Amino acid sequence: MTTAIDPELVRRAADGDRAATAALLTDARPRVVRYCRARLGRIGGAYTTADDVAQEVCLAVLRALPGYREQGRPFTAFVFAIAAHKVADAQRAAVRDATVAVTDGPPEQPDSAPGPEQQALATDLARRLSVLLDRLPEVQREIVTLRVAVGLPAEEVGAIVGMTAAAVRVAQSRALARLRTLAADGLDEVAA
Repeated sequence: MTTAIDPELVRRAADGDRAATAALLTDARPRVVRYCRARLGRIGGAYTTADDVAQEVCLAVLRALPGYREQGRPFTAFVFAIAAHKVADAQRAAVRDATVAVTDGPPEQPDSAPGPEQQALATDLARRLSVLLDRLPEVQREIVTLRVAVGLPAEEVGAIVGMTAAAVRVAQSRALARLRTLAADGLDEVAA
């Protein structure tokens, strides 16, 4: 899963080959979903918003594919640039649309999802971790997300963020050390 996407597959997909396009999206989609989930987290205990954004990313990649031309960077850099923009749009929309939903009434069937306490704990932990990540410089945050959550190799992440693989590894090490320091100060002390 962490292997680079075959440039020949990308070329064929950009030229309109349906099978190549399907294979390309099949390869890229799990990475995009992990990226969106890592950046957006769970809202209300579910990944619905992140998964919707991942779908929007895949559709945007599909629409942009005919105009894609190889420019010396891996195709994943193109995909994650689109993903970063879609995630930023979703984050802005979430702030803008923050409202409380009113339900029609009690559900007819018991809910098998985690209870309110488990959801609250998971949401709180995700919020605290997000706050910790937000305390990193943007490039380090992106590197940690792409390397740890998405599982991309340093070479691909370097192409995405415009750094060498060695520089990515150093930045990742520094970012993780900073996160350890922040976490040692206590997740309980992270501001709400």
